Amino acid sequence: MSQVTRFFWFCSGANFSLLKRSPTESNKYIGIGATVFFTGVLAALAAGYALFTVFQSIWPAMFFGLLWGLMIFNLDRFIVSSMRKKENSWSEWKLAIPRLVLAVLLALVISKPLELKMFEREINRKIDEKRTEFIAQSKANLAKGFPEIQELEGKIEVLKIEVSEAESFRDQVQDEYDAERFGEKTSSTSGIVGIGTNAKKKEEQLDAAQVALDKLKARNQIRIDTLEAQIRDFMALRQAEFEKQQPGIEGFDGLAARMEALAVLTEESSAMAMANIFIMLLFIAIETSPIFVKLISPRGPYDEYLELHEDKVKLFKGEKWTFAKGESESRVDYFQETHFYATDLNKVKTNRKNKVKTEYEIEEIESKFGKKV
Repeated sequence: MSQVTRFFWFCSGANFSLLKRSPTESNKYIGIGATVFFTGVLAALAAGYALFTVFQSIWPAMFFGLLWGLMIFNLDRFIVSSMRKKENSWSEWKLAIPRLVLAVLLALVISKPLELKMFEREINRKIDEKRTEFIAQSKANLAKGFPEIQELEGKIEVLKIEVSEAESFRDQVQDEYDAERFGEKTSSTSGIVGIGTNAKKKEEQLDAAQVALDKLKARNQIRIDTLEAQIRDFMALRQAEFEKQQPGIEGFDGLAARMEALAVLTEESSAMAMANIFIMLLFIAIETSPIFVKLISPRGPYDEYLELHEDKVKLFKGEKWTFAKGESESRVDYFQETHFYATDLNKVKTNRKNKVKTEYEIEEIESKFGKKV
């Protein structure tokens, strides 16, 4: 007998000595044990991946994943080994229903992390979209939290508008001066070619407008530089606040986030929803297959040997109980008989003693009265 066979027998929870006496049952229990073993392996892999997303470290994930796999293996082995083949099929199903419910729950727990691994690319894409949304939302909230920046930008815009209006006025005076020199007739020019009195006045207005524009530009530029420095200070504060929130956004990659992303993907895509259901059903089938094998398989020699062994234990227990009960009743009867006999003997002795004492007292009384007479 190979070690592999013995190992799978152990996984099935079968009794080695009874199974050796029924070799036709060996393959059935090898199959049951292999199913229980590989279910535990899948559970360990699933838990290891799920815990890796939590701890972000391979060693804790491997340790707790192995621990979880061993626990699932032990539960499955207990579920299979605790089932008994009965003559009445309904009694078997009645006992198997709680075990089936537990197996389905275990299958759902095992399948979910593996579903996350299978749809990892789609989930990563959805998580990236969620991070981008969080970044935009964070920036919008921070912009609302620093209204001073908008106020300062508004002031800068007002100063730039003032400069733009002064430039427009200077350009208008420039156009009028040029029109006066070249003899263009307008509502504000004489239409005489050359630099005459009107042209000189226009030139003086142009020079004044240019000087006013230069002063305004210099003055407003100082104000704009001051306001931009204040804006940079506020933007630095806003960036620092955003950088504080950045690790939380970048760390949005936990187990709950991936399960939420998977739920969103199944809602958006019917194909993924069907795939999710099929994977879940597959693991339910794997987890419940040892139980169904035990239920649908006919009653074999191993079951007969097992029931015979258990019945012998019950008979042995009954014999021991009857023997112990008989010994106890014998001891009680002996105690009662000896106790009552001792009680009666004490009564006789007491009566004799009282009788002797009474007779002695009577004799004393008679002798005393006889002397007086």
